[in-house]
Amino acid sequence: MIEVASLRYDVIFKKAFSQPDVFCQFVHDVLGIYIKVDKVHTEYKYPKPIGYVDIKYDLFAEDLEKRIIVEIQNIKEGDFFDRFLYYHLIGLIEQVKSRVGYHFEKTVYTIVVLTGVSKPNNPNVDFSVAISDFCPVNERGKKLNVYGHRLVFLNPWLRNEQTPESINVWLELIEDSLDEQIDESRYSDSPIFQRVIDEIKTDRIAPDELSQIKDEAAWEEVLRTEREDGRQVERKKIALSMLQEGISIELIAKTTGLQPEDIEALRKSNLGK
Repeated sequence: MIEVASLRYDVIFKKAFSQPDVFCQFVHDVLGIYIKVDKVHTEYKYPKPIGYVDIKYDLFAEDLEKRIIVEIQNIKEGDFFDRFLYYHLIGLIEQVKSRVGYHFEKTVYTIVVLTGVSKPNNPNVDFSVAISDFCPVNERGKKLNVYGHRLVFLNPWLRNEQTPESINVWLELIEDSLDEQIDESRYSDSPIFQRVIDEIKTDRIAPDELSQIKDEAAWEEVLRTEREDGRQVERKKIALSMLQEGISIELIAKTTGLQPEDIEALRKSNLGK
């Protein structure tokens, strides 16, 4: 086992996947397309803001010959469905600059990787791979392949036997890094994976990168505490409602996860209100 910096940290994710050969191989394995790029941009912004939000892409590259744009996002927050549909659409809207016509000269692919510190609580996140391709389906169930654009969500936490193997190996590597240790021997047959691992080894982390990791970890802890506080408040509201209905403390404890003594204290504090 070797010590690594977790790929859940933005600075580390960008460090690993901004290598052009790693980026292109990842794109091929996820999307099934070959691209060639000389540079992968981090924190990319379009020259002029579009819409009401001035967005940045974690990783952005363009194959000029094939007229393909690929954006990759590393995300831990829970609002990603709406957020990254917006990001994806901006990559399309930015192309419509003519006063006539609505032609999209470039195909846009957006890949969103969910590397949160725990499994997502959103009930809609019941997948390892989810793809939106925007192609209409007619009344006979035939897909009309009029758009090439795709928005892809990847969830390393929920890999399963139906996860495509070409994607699964990447999700396994990402998940493997989340506890900050990797068994390097498992990836010895892949030069690309070795490139990723070499970039994220603890002894390869620069002081400024370490500082960013610490800042991000501190922010994660703030968010985690806020979420837990919110869940605790909600559990107490449910417990109080059940107490008012005359339900036993034992059943309330089983339902809410609160300790019986906490429920009893809640009952006493609300007597006479």
